[in-house]
Amino acid sequence: MAKVGGIKEAGGSANSLEVDNLAKFAVDEHNKKENALLQFGKVVNVKQQVVAGTVYYITLEAKDGDQKKVYEAKVWVKPWLDFKEVQEFKPIA
Repeated sequence: MAKVGGIKEAGGSANSLEVDNLAKFAVDEHNKKENALLQFGKVVNVKQQVVAGTVYYITLEAKDGDQKKVYEAKVWVKPWLDFKEVQEFKPIA
């Protein structure tokens, strides 16, 4: 059972279709907001935190032109409300 408030490794769900879709959503939202053209590559790591819903901390690879770069996205999901929101999207140095 997930502990409310604690951030934990997502385990097997790191390679799940749900997490891939959330990562693609984060890239798409970033592209809209920043007028960018990043292309989603793959999920590198995912952690999750149970709050009023779930916050996913997704480390992902995306292409910026010809360069592969690594980003961290923080996505808040409340499935019972059909709600998802990108709270943070930033490059990792």
